[in-house]
Amino acid sequence: MLRPNDLISLDTNVLIHWLRQNDTGMQLRDTYRLHERMDRPCYSTIVEGEIRALATVRKWGAEKLKRLDKILAELVRVDAGLHDVVLAYAEIYAADQAGGHNTGQNDIWIAATTKAAGAVLLTCDFDCVWMSPGLVKVEHVRTVKHGEQQL
Repeated sequence: MLRPNDLISLDTNVLIHWLRQNDTGMQLRDTYRLHERMDRPCYSTIVEGEIRALATVRKWGAEKLKRLDKILAELVRVDAGLHDVVLAYAEIYAADQAGGHNTGQNDIWIAATTKAAGAVLLTCDFDCVWMSPGLVKVEHVRTVKHGEQQL
């Protein structure tokens, strides 16, 4: 469970729900006070790459891209190429291989960014849950299924 002063790192799926402004997005925003925390949540450049790729594939219009840019501007961007992130990646990758988890590369980079930032990864999927609490602190949030709208 997150403590009030924990730094939060946002997984791609959390940002997508927040951007959609669907039930899950509103739950995440309001429960974790994403829009008004003293320490702004952070995100990995890998997350930004995943979202911008999704925007291109799904042909988001100017309005959605503007909303995305507005949300990202309120957050702290952490470069996945930083030395501490690369070291954390090596540690997590080695544990993934040793444990036979077969975690996706982007998920490992996002977890490494979170670890290097000393943050807790907020996510709606289970890809990084195995890492918690030993490698990376992970807060898993269930999605709200009713009334969901797609981007």
